[in-house]
Amino acid sequence: MADIEPVLADLAAEGDVLDALVADLDEAGWATPTPAEGWTIAHQVAHLAWTDDASILAATDAVAFQAELERAIASIDTYVDDGAEQRAKTPPAELLSTWRAGRRALGEALRGVPDGTKVPWFGPPMSATSMATARLMETWAHTQDVADALGAEHPVSNRIRHVAHIGARTRDFAYMTNGRPAPAEEFRIELTAPDGSVWTWGPEEAAQRVTGPALDFCLLVTQRRHRDDLALVAVGPDANEWLDIAQAFAGPPGSGREATA
Repeated sequence: MADIEPVLADLAAEGDVLDALVADLDEAGWATPTPAEGWTIAHQVAHLAWTDDASILAATDAVAFQAELERAIASIDTYVDDGAEQRAKTPPAELLSTWRAGRRALGEALRGVPDGTKVPWFGPPMSATSMATARLMETWAHTQDVADALGAEHPVSNRIRHVAHIGARTRDFAYMTNGRPAPAEEFRIELTAPDGSVWTWGPEEAAQRVTGPALDFCLLVTQRRHRDDLALVAVGPDANEWLDIAQAFAGPPGSGREATA
């Protein structure tokens, strides 16, 4: 199994970025609307705290998590929003404390997952390392929402490789959740990293290709920016279709964001 410690370190660092954005907000600041319709900054942090707790449950008690999964299926259209709404009502200081404690507990829970064990989830089961990567992806995406809401800088680092990796690996899931057959042919993905290096996935000779900045790809697959606002290039009809439906997160297809142009 891939070493989980570097991923957990990157997850902690991404959480620290968000913590720095919200730690000094007053009550009005926590109520600031974000680009996610109906969600304030409190909703964003509440959702992360709720999802961290669900991840801990999945990693430590598969039977109890199965019951949670069944509740999610029964209310699939409102399940995520309901969880965020409930916790967003918590006083900001308490919410921040709860989220911080959950972050620490999640790392310990994932370290305790035996090698070779798949952790159940709302999407496909995954290894503990993949679960940590997924939590990093979601933390990064919601930090983007908070940064956008505050007009603040969201620092870019090579840690977004984790986000890009999930985006590439979830191609077939994106097709499935949109009720479309996934292409049989693999795609080639070539992304320019923040440090100028190039990250690649898929066979070099593939006819269907996606190229562009890694940051733009991460913003696309987390549906934080509209495709028209990004410098991504698709070669081939299948690759072009994928960029319209790509999603790195579990659950139903998101509505995405409106183009600014």
